[in-house]
Amino acid sequence: MRHFGHIAPEERQRLFYREPTLFTAESPARVLSAALGATLYSPATRPQLADDIAKLGGRGVVSMVLCLEDSIDDAEVVGAEENLVRQFTDLAGRPGSPELPLLFVRVREPEQIPDLVRRLGPAVRLLSGFVLPKFTEERGVPFLEALTAAENASGRRLFAMPVLESPDLLYVESRRETLEGIHRTVTKYRDRVLALRLGVTDFCSAYALRRAPDMTAYDVQIVASVIADVVNVFGRADGTGFTVTGPVWEYFRAQERMFKPQLRRSPFTPEAEDLRDSLIEHDMDGLLREISLDRANGLLGKTCIHPSHVLPVHALSVVSHEEYTDAEDILRPERGGGGVLRSAYTNKMNEVKPHRAWAERTLQRAEVFGVANEDIGFVELLAAGLPHQP
Repeated sequence: MRHFGHIAPEERQRLFYREPTLFTAESPARVLSAALGATLYSPATRPQLADDIAKLGGRGVVSMVLCLEDSIDDAEVVGAEENLVRQFTDLAGRPGSPELPLLFVRVREPEQIPDLVRRLGPAVRLLSGFVLPKFTEERGVPFLEALTAAENASGRRLFAMPVLESPDLLYVESRRETLEGIHRTVTKYRDRVLALRLGVTDFCSAYALRRAPDMTAYDVQIVASVIADVVNVFGRADGTGFTVTGPVWEYFRAQERMFKPQLRRSPFTPEAEDLRDSLIEHDMDGLLREISLDRANGLLGKTCIHPSHVLPVHALSVVSHEEYTDAEDILRPERGGGGVLRSAYTNKMNEVKPHRAWAERTLQRAEVFGVANEDIGFVELLAAGLPHQP
């Protein structure tokens, strides 16, 4: 699979200076953690789940979470597990090799992990791992032990994606201790942890809050403070860090608007004015702003609950030609001694030593999301992919 692989090859050549690389579920963890992109959640109760997965894989979705936790009623868990096994078996038995997303299951309890792996049988080859809810040191260790045991029993490499959403992370009196405990746990199981996910909806719930569609997570100060501390502990560029993904965007239909749209007209050509209107009409301007703030704050990828959110996340994850040129210049071997240079676009200073970590991370993103051609921006990337969206 590859990002933007659903777009025709000739269109990709027009859009990309360097196309996104191919990857599979067997690729190295460093590639997969960067490539998660817009991770689409779906309740495991959906009766046509196998068809949904196959269809979405053909429309640009590269990672999905099939949820047995908050998205379903407590009384539905047994039936959802049975449906999950049935749908995986269906997918595994289909002829050919369809482009399937990376598939993860969000469980409730550690015991579900080895049980589901056993019940999946040969279909476990389609499973990339598990999402672990309300993760703390106390809760997380049993989950990770269960995952390790299931991996050993099945012979299948399985990853964990812990969700950081416990109220203990919010409360000022327990935040530091909770972060330190989580750090100890995920560091011990580093090879198993693909990414850390932020559960901002649960954070808001602890204070009876809900952000409006014209507000981002960063406008809710109690949430923004947690994101900052999580990145501080887990997002470091010194080799100890993890991929941390952006919070979920909850809206996908037009809402009554209090503030002006957040999308300027200038990036949109007259031919793309309808695209701008459509994005605003469906509250996508708020989503686009939040994705930009995610990246500015060190987050990569995003939790999504609607297919229409996938393309904006991927379009804004593509490395611009300017970013790529700066990163390449900074990392040239002859720059090893440091120094300052004017950017190739002659609009900024590139300081080799301070900007090295940024450049390395930018090239990692370029590997999986590609580099846009010099005259291509997010508007063109959105326009190229939108006809393929459901």
